[in-house]
Amino acid sequence: MFAINYILYFQAGLGVLANMFLLFFYTFIILVHRSKPMDLISCQLTFVHIVLVLTGGDIWLTDVFESLNIENDFKCKATFYMNRVMRGLSICITCILSVFQAVTISPSTSLLAKFKYKLKQYIIYAFLFLWFFNLSFSSNGIFYVGAFTNVSETNQMKVTKYCSLFPMNYIIRVLILTATTSRDVFLVGVMLTSSAYMVIILFRHQRQCKYLHSLSHLKASPEKKATVTILLLVVVFVVMYWVDFIISSTAVLLWMYHPVILTVQKFVMNAYPTITPLVQISSDNRIINMLTNLWSKRYRSY
Repeated sequence: MFAINYILYFQAGLGVLANMFLLFFYTFIILVHRSKPMDLISCQLTFVHIVLVLTGGDIWLTDVFESLNIENDFKCKATFYMNRVMRGLSICITCILSVFQAVTISPSTSLLAKFKYKLKQYIIYAFLFLWFFNLSFSSNGIFYVGAFTNVSETNQMKVTKYCSLFPMNYIIRVLILTATTSRDVFLVGVMLTSSAYMVIILFRHQRQCKYLHSLSHLKASPEKKATVTILLLVVVFVVMYWVDFIISSTAVLLWMYHPVILTVQKFVMNAYPTITPLVQISSDNRIINMLTNLWSKRYRSY
């Protein structure tokens, strides 16, 4: 069990460091250079993922609360609520990222082309709405989570070292699960639809480039590289999301959490926030060029 905990800590540490690097990079680009709307979306996503990893289970933030002598009940409600909000924002912003890229690469003759400039204008309003929506949507969890007690007759379901879910009416449990599932299924459906559209666009573009004998241009296209990156992120998200969904929904309906299953779920929950920044760093030419220049300057100084 200790080995598994070390793996979780390593995964969380890697995820936080990679996301913090990206957050500083995108903040610098937005404040100093001429940024793209995609940079603003990615900046939001990295911030959300930092908080998501820090509030995921018994990692770091709970230790900070413990060192401050904050009572367990408040600690549980705060971390659980923040984690639920960030989880919802993660799926929403990933959906926006996918839709925005689909609109960006759409041909000028398509119906989506007229939304290219409108999306840039309303992106801030979209973020404000998403934050308000998820802060409100996840507020019900505050009433059903709290500090774990040893009183057996309360039929609590322990979900972290200090926290547990309190018993709730089965109908309420099903309603909450149905509302969450409906939101997530809709957003995943939008992601998959926009991803399928991007695949079709890339396939048509590749076929046209073959006719024009300029396949090398396609390989060097920044739009194609960004699209492939987002498609990869969507695939990773959908796979990890459904694994997490199956585990969590089964546990809530059966009101039973095995420690091993809980550990696997923590690993799955942190997989997407950890993989995302690594994929973005390796695919963004600006970051690669910056790191290459820094390395070459350091090498010359020696």
